[in-house]
Amino acid sequence: MLRGYLSVRNACPVCGESLHHHRADDGPAYLTILIVGHIMAPLILWAFTTFRPEPLVLAAIFSVGCVALSLYLLPRLKGTIVAIQWAKRMHGFGAAA
Repeated sequence: MLRGYLSVRNACPVCGESLHHHRADDGPAYLTILIVGHIMAPLILWAFTTFRPEPLVLAAIFSVGCVALSLYLLPRLKGTIVAIQWAKRMHGFGAAA
């Protein structure tokens, strides 16, 4: 479904389903922030209270973790939102060809 990292193809290369009318907009970014925040915030608190690392070390490690998790989740959540729109026939997916 995706061409490149976040670009949605105009049509599915396998079945020919038109995908150009999706409306993912900022939804994947908001969901990514929500999920990463809910995963990393308790981990940061646990790591700080358990190991007491230097603040700069803690910030460096968790910054890398947040960026990595965000880069992993963003295209998957975009595909999920486009798939939900297709399944519910939203934004022109249900229109006759």
